Amino acid sequence: MIHFHRNSRNKSDPRTQSTSIIWGCAVGMFALCIPLVRLTRGAAIIPLAIALGAGAGTAAVWRSDRRTQNPSDREQQYLRSLEERIINLEAIASHGELDAQHQFKQLDSQQRHKS
Repeated sequence: MIHFHRNSRNKSDPRTQSTSIIWGCAVGMFALCIPLVRLTRGAAIIPLAIALGAGAGTAAVWRSDRRTQNPSDREQQYLRSLEERIINLEAIASHGELDAQHQFKQLDSQQRHKS
């Protein structure tokens, strides 16, 4: 049995909207294939292909939701990565600043000894 989330029954849910579009088109195709089935003397492959295509499309829409739930995790990981890079850059900049101060002190002490 398939268990749906509470929000999956919401009409604003993109999965529900996509499923409605898929099956709306499938119903239209079923209506068009009725005369074709009569002309081809009972070739049931056309409606079968429509039903299988709509079913596969619906399954793809509902399964793709699992893959799209992770962008927030990816975004958080990217944010952590950026924060680490900023910390590293700050450490490098402060180290360079300390080196510059140390060199200035050395130059100052050398100039005092010369004077």
